[in-house]
This record gives sequence, C-alpha cells and structure tokens, in this order.
Amino acid sequence: MKKFSTYLLVMFMILFWILRIVITVMAQLGQDFMGIEPIDMTFEVVLLFAFLLCAILVVKRKIIGALLYLGLYAIYFGGDITAKIEQMANGEPLAMAQMGELLFSIIGIILPLAVLVDLLLDRGRKEHPVDKKTDWFYKNEQFDRKLDDRADKNNYRTL
Repeated sequence: MKKFSTYLLVMFMILFWILRIVITVMAQLGQDFMGIEPIDMTFEVVLLFAFLLCAILVVKRKIIGALLYLGLYAIYFGGDITAKIEQMANGEPLAMAQMGELLFSIIGIILPLAVLVDLLLDRGRKEHPVDKKTDWFYKNEQFDRKLDDRADKNNYRTL
C-alpha cells in the first residue's frame, strides 16, 4: 500500500463503515441518524462484519477483496438505488430522509468501484516493481563493457 490514492480510499472505506455502524446502532436504539435507517438490519450487521475481511484484503492488495467488497455492497445498496430511482421516475417526490438514503446508497456503490479500479490500475506496479535504488545498476546494459576472449569472466554483480 504505497500509493496515496490507496491510503485515501482505505480511509474513506473506514469512515463509511463507521458511519454505517452509527446508523445501525441508532436504529437499534429506536432513533434515526439524520432520518437514515438501515435497509435490512440483519444484512447490515453481516455486511459490517464482512467489511473487516474486505478491508484486510484490500490493504494487502488482493483483487478478491475489492470484488467481494463491491459484490456485497452492490447487492445491499443496489436494490435501494433502483427502488428510489423508480419512485422518482414515476413522478413521486422523495422525502429528505429518502434523499439522504439515496445519497448514502450511491456512495456505497461508488466507493467499492473506486477501490476496485485503484487495485486494477495498480496491478502492473505490483507485478513489475521499480526500485530506483538498484535499477540504475542492474538495468543499464548500455554502460556494460563488451567482453572479448581475454576479459575477466567473473560476474561481480550479485543477482
């Protein structure tokens, strides 16, 4: 996890997770947090615990973690987004609480997509790392001497 974008995405993941914990706890206490309530309480709790596994896998730069994160959040928030958009398409206005739920649902889809894109774009760097401290020595064949039959054949470079 060396890129700044990865640090930011993991930070936003954790902040969104903490916000979902607050919303879930407030709903259990019988109050609402800015008018927002969990869509399905049981699935919300499962999602909160599954996030821990996804976050660990994302920090370890595993694609399966980002795919699992996107899949779970798409299942949970996708139905809410389609229901709210369908309601708006039918001409029914949304209340402020429903607009807030729609906003959090959209964030719940965009964040896992951003994490997946970040991991996919960073995949080449992980497979072919660049180390500026040693690449100047090992990858500069243009400065190597051309050897003839009398030259010393010992390999002084450590590979």
